[in-house]
Amino acid sequence: MAKIALVDDDRNILTSVSMTLEAEGYDVSTYNDGLQALNAFNECMPDMAVLDIKMPRMDGMDLLGRLRQKSDMPVIFLTSKDDEIDEVLGLRMGADDYVRKPFSQRLLVERIRAILRRQEARVSDAGKTVEEINESLIERGELTMDPLRHAVTWRGKSVSLTVTEFLLLQALATRPGFVKSRDQLMDVAYDDQVYVDDRTIDSHIKRLRKKMRSVDDEFSAIETLYGIGYRYNEQ
Repeated sequence: MAKIALVDDDRNILTSVSMTLEAEGYDVSTYNDGLQALNAFNECMPDMAVLDIKMPRMDGMDLLGRLRQKSDMPVIFLTSKDDEIDEVLGLRMGADDYVRKPFSQRLLVERIRAILRRQEARVSDAGKTVEEINESLIERGELTMDPLRHAVTWRGKSVSLTVTEFLLLQALATRPGFVKSRDQLMDVAYDDQVYVDDRTIDSHIKRLRKKMRSVDDEFSAIETLYGIGYRYNEQ
């Protein structure tokens, strides 16, 4: 049973989300602010934390900074729709993903599951040799993806992606030149019990392109085929 820490100054979110996670079998601890959570983490570190960014006494960014001094525990940020700068900064500081408020609790559960699975894979791969790790790398032209470390570089420059963005790029880059429909990309990024519409996938692709273009203005490897889907073209 994974131990999940939920840190938010909104009591309604603490109550409703903790009930949902407990129903999924997780052991949940809740905290009203970052300082309270940090004190508890010093006694017993959870397996994962879900942090609101804006909180009194110690906000989510400060708490993440303290955590990263001694732990690589997975972290998901809860953000408002106006926190795009904070999202990018949080990912660079070591957050694993973010979910925007208001959010689907089912979507949050799926993000938690995906990140915990990835963390388990990291542990199981800890004893692998350099050669075995290199075999897992995906290299497509200027793109390099390391699924074990959830790392992406374009022309040697690191790009911070969320779990969803990483999964979508991986699905496209694994078979360059082949078209992936929106339905196929939904299956990659979401559990089949979670419904998302076409515009959700389009939004993720838009943000993925934006992040890639932050290190290369001329990035155009992800091609849109209108009415069909997307494909990756090696550059």
